[in-house]
Amino acid sequence: METRTLTITVQPDWQAALRSAGKAAQSETYQGETLNFESADVFLGRLTALRWSLLRQIMRLGEVSIRELARQIGRDVRRVHDDVMVLTELGLIERTVSGGVLCPFVDIHVDLHFRKVG
Repeated sequence: METRTLTITVQPDWQAALRSAGKAAQSETYQGETLNFESADVFLGRLTALRWSLLRQIMRLGEVSIRELARQIGRDVRRVHDDVMVLTELGLIERTVSGGVLCPFVDIHVDLHFRKVG
């Protein structure tokens, strides 16, 4: 099994981001995976500080139940469940057959640029 990596990008031109990801997918060797957001506002709205913290904890613990995850970080189970749902929708974590969650990536890189306009 390959070691999975993820690059998170912020690219307003989603078609260009898709073309770039498609070129990497055509390669003979694994180039990692990409998750693109159309703006920094969307990125920061979906990946809040609490969700980043949750993701780091899941990466540290490996496969873990939502209840145990909530206990480990001292948060309400329902709120952790809601955040897990968002992270799952984004593909940052996966549900396991035993009902737990895990992060399939060994490395997540965020590529975010701010440029002066004008």
